[in-house]
Order: sequence, then C-alpha cells, then structure tokens
Amino acid sequence: MALSRTAIVEHLARVVGAENVVTDEQELQRSSVDRLHLYEDVHGVYTQPLPAAVAMARSTQHVADVLQLANTHRLNVVARTGRTATEGGLQTIVPDSIVLDGSRMDRVLRIDTYNMQATVQCGVPLQALEDQCRTHGVTTGHSPQSKPIAQMGGLVATRSIGQFSTLYGGIEDMVVGCEAVFADGTVTRIKNVPRRAVGPDIRHVVIGNEGALCYVTEVTVKLFPYLPQNDTFVGWTLKSMRTGFEALRQVMVAGYRPSVARLYDPPDGAFHFSRFAAGDDCVLLFMAEGPAGVVRATIDGIQEIVGRFPDCKPVDARHLAAWFADLNWGPDKIANERREILETRTMGRTTEISADWSSICDIYENALRRLRAEVPDLKVAGGHSSHSYVNGTNMYFIYHYDVKCPPEQEVTRYRREINRVICEETLKLGGSVVHHHGMGKARTPWVREEYGSSYYILEKLKRAFDPNDIMNKGTILPD
Repeated sequence: MALSRTAIVEHLARVVGAENVVTDEQELQRSSVDRLHLYEDVHGVYTQPLPAAVAMARSTQHVADVLQLANTHRLNVVARTGRTATEGGLQTIVPDSIVLDGSRMDRVLRIDTYNMQATVQCGVPLQALEDQCRTHGVTTGHSPQSKPIAQMGGLVATRSIGQFSTLYGGIEDMVVGCEAVFADGTVTRIKNVPRRAVGPDIRHVVIGNEGALCYVTEVTVKLFPYLPQNDTFVGWTLKSMRTGFEALRQVMVAGYRPSVARLYDPPDGAFHFSRFAAGDDCVLLFMAEGPAGVVRATIDGIQEIVGRFPDCKPVDARHLAAWFADLNWGPDKIANERREILETRTMGRTTEISADWSSICDIYENALRRLRAEVPDLKVAGGHSSHSYVNGTNMYFIYHYDVKCPPEQEVTRYRREINRVICEETLKLGGSVVHHHGMGKARTPWVREEYGSSYYILEKLKRAFDPNDIMNKGTILPD
C-alpha cells in the first residue's frame, strides 16, 4: 500500500530529523521544476506534481537512509544540490516524490597540493572550492557559467563542462574518485588513484548518471597550478562560420591546447561583441593559460594557423578579456533575467550538441534553416562553438522567442519543438544530441536513437542498480 503524503513526511522526519524536512507549499512548488520550466516559474504557474517534501541531507548516512526508505515503499527520489539544471532533470513528474537535497553537505574535506587533488562533499559550491584553492596557488580548472551557484554533486551528476575545457577537459576528466549511494542505500566509494586497468572504469557509472542511478555524496577532483598573470587572449572577426570551424579544427589537430576556443556566428556574437564586430561578423577567439612558455608557444602557434585565413581580421584582445570577465551567471544576473522575462515575455534559451569536424557546420546550417522556417515567434536564432577536441567540436544553439501562449504551454509550444529540430538534424549526421547540459527529461525522446544498439547497456544499468525505478523517474531513460 502506497504511503500517504503525511506518512512520507513522518518517515522522513524520523530518518533525517524534522528540522531537515521542508513542506512549505511555495518551496514544494519551486522544487517541482528546474530552469526548463523557468517561464512558468517566473509567472508563478506550476503544473508538475508536487513533491511530498524536500529532505535536507546532512550526511552520507542521511542519503542512504532516505534511499532505503524510498526503495522499500517505491517512492520516487529526485537528487539535487545546486539547482542549476536546465533540462528538466529536477522535475518531479511523479506525485509525492522526495526531493533529496545535499546542499547542506558543504564541507571542503581536503585540499592536497602535493598530490594535486581536492576532496569535497556534494553540496560544496564550485566557487567556494575554487576560492579556497586559489589561496593555495591552485585551481580546479572547472568554470561553467553557473560557477557562482553550482555545487559539486550536481556538476558530477550532470557530466558538466567548463569554459576552460579545451585545456582541462570536462568534469569526467577531473574526477579522481567519488562516493555514491545507490537506490537500496548501498554506499560505494571509488578510491583516488591516477589511473587503473582493473576492468571497466566504474567512475562513469556515477559521472553523468543525473540521479537516475545513484546519489553522489563526495567527490575528489584534480588540481592544477593557478597562474592568472599569464592569461592571454587573441581574437579575429571573419565572415564565414565554415572558415571559422576550419581554423578551429586546424588549431586542435596541430596539438595546441588553449583553455578557451570559441567561434560565434553573427546573431550570437551581436549579444557579446557589438563593441568591435559588425552586424555580419563572426568572431573567433582563444585564450591560453598556464606556464609562461607554454602560453607563448600556444598563442604563437594559433596566430600562425589563423594567419593562413585572409578573411580573419585581428581584434583588440582587451575587448575579449573584459567580455570574458563578466560571463558567469550569479544571483544578480538570474534576478535580472526573471525581471526581463516578466516585462518582455521573451525567452532566451540554448540547446547544445556535438559532432565531428566533417558534420558540425552542416548541422549548424541545417538546424538554423529549419528553426527559422518552422518555429513561431522566433526573434533570434544563432549559436557558437565553445568546446573543441582533436576530432570535433560542440555547437551551442541560442534562440530567443516571444511567448504568445499561456505560461504552462511555453515548453511544449517552443522549447520542445526547437529541441526536436536540432536533435533531428544532429542525429541525421551522427552527432550527439547533448554535449554537456545532460539529458534531463527534455531530450529523452531521442535517447534511443542517440544510443542505438548501445541503449542495451544503459537500460541494463538502470535495471541492475535501480530495479524498483525509484531514482529520478523519466530522467535519461524515458518514462
């Protein structure tokens, strides 16, 4: 027999303490969605089933006890820390779910500059960890735009990436070891070693699981020397995205590792570079960091390669440094965004994909052509590449549209249709429908086509580790 809401709350109070159980209705409403439903949230309209409660875990044992409770009574659990998810991964699509929040597990356990690694609990804000690391002359190298508010457990669970990924890699390249709790309450720890060859790399069962397999409670990440005095920007304007992709490709294939490598098309660049870019200009930019000699060699090599393209015109690097310094999102920008949405009824959204060098420009052109033809009330559509590899790059589509429907229809009428176009065009040419924001629940309609025959592996993992299907139902795997 299913537990009532009252009984769920009572059980949680016994497990984590009544003071750690939140049942305020407004908080439950806000906890039923993430930024996928931002337009509804801004207008105070909530259409998702409300959770029974938010359980504020203060220890790994709390997490294990809550999951044991949920597994016994078949209660859906949504894992949460920083609340910056954008793809519906935090939606409570099952009535009377438990939102298990680890933000109070916020201790930096160790910063080890000899072995160059830091160990933290899941609720440690990335900015707090980075600030502490810099006092020791080191950095995590991880810098998503959500850095001021994102927390470490969520970053690992969503397979996050940062703005310096071309040098340091994504979160999967940074995680050394971790602690996680599975659906039946089993606590597991993956030890901290540089590398090992003792079977599959089981870190990747945890990294990117989006709360659908387990709950990340502790993380150890690599550290790197912090040498900001050597940071150097270079950039160019040009007229063709295809030329820009080729310049990016040549830089990466040549073996250079700038920390930032970006290519903006005119619509997206207009939001960032109007100080120096004309209305039809693309912008190609790089940043190098690290030891002075490495930076000089990197910048010299990039300049030599881009110099092969007569279309590329150098820009003043000071403009790029000033722009980059104000790129991250914190509470003030989020508050301003919410005010603008209320005043203008215009939404600005993104969808990011990845593909090899042969396909990326065709995906970009085909998707934008269809978006402009098929999506109603579209004001701006464009994009940029911001994470490159020796074998390909990503594309970050940006789009703005006027919302001309009730708030509760916004995701279905606009966001879902935009995702459909972009995912269809990406899959046609063999790309991936998600580069770094996670599947959440927004892009699960394409998960079978994304995985193909390897969907078998994902499905077996879910059945093995969560046979009662209590972990974040509808995330990664479709409901």
